[in-house]
Amino acid sequence: MKLKNIRVAHSPDADDIFMYSAINLGWVGSEILQFSSKADDIETLNQAALRGEFDATAISFALYPFIVKDYALLRTAVSFGNGYGPKLIKKKHTTLKPNFKVALSGQYTTNALLFKIAYPKARIVYKNFLDIENAVLSGEVDAGVLIHESILSFSDELCVEREIWDIWCELRGDDSLPLPLGGMALRRSLPLSDAIECESVLTKAVQIAHDNKKILSSMLLERKLVRVDDTSLQKYLGLYANAESISMSDLQLRAVDRLFEIGYENGVYSNLIKSQPNLIPTEYLNSRNS
Repeated sequence: MKLKNIRVAHSPDADDIFMYSAINLGWVGSEILQFSSKADDIETLNQAALRGEFDATAISFALYPFIVKDYALLRTAVSFGNGYGPKLIKKKHTTLKPNFKVALSGQYTTNALLFKIAYPKARIVYKNFLDIENAVLSGEVDAGVLIHESILSFSDELCVEREIWDIWCELRGDDSLPLPLGGMALRRSLPLSDAIECESVLTKAVQIAHDNKKILSSMLLERKLVRVDDTSLQKYLGLYANAESISMSDLQLRAVDRLFEIGYENGVYSNLIKSQPNLIPTEYLNSRNS
């Protein structure tokens, strides 16, 4: 039987590569689906999702209300911050004016959503996340928001002006909610059985990666598939590719809903949506097989 190909897109940062590697390595597979993957920076993937380019794709959670008609939300391969997250950085010994110029990693990123609410007068330019630190160092911009592995290590000429986590805490209300950063979306046009199988395989891949973290980390480092050393990789995976990345909990779903509410309350989204009705209805197979 010819397997249906599912085109998957994920970012090139260490947590996405780690979580998807079990599929690339053949540690998990499907009897009805095969997977091909592409890696690109998260805002490129957000823009591609708006055009419906991939069957399954990593997205910023803040993008999802814009693609809700075309994509369902997956429970797996998610990244949340809990006491940490993107960082607004500037040069040391400088003071930011209300209309400071800032580099963000993309229009539809979660950090951009929260930043723009907190700093409505800032002048924003968008850059690839790998170029933001140098843009601040060169004086091209007054500040920048670092994401991914960049939050772990940056020039000692720079300092943190504010944590995006702190902005989230001020806006969220409920003091228990983690910060929703990145998730996965799946094209709604896929047959439901394929959608359920796709989520199942991706969930197994994240579970297997988590269960075999030491072995897989070594393989990624040996093959130079990540941009950091072993110490930074372990720290980063602990933040963004951990047991809570395998399948979203009720608390995480509440956090996603609160993010959508914040966007709606601030005029970013024209409609208020909830996460639960937009998940893949995996209970379908259970009822069919009972």
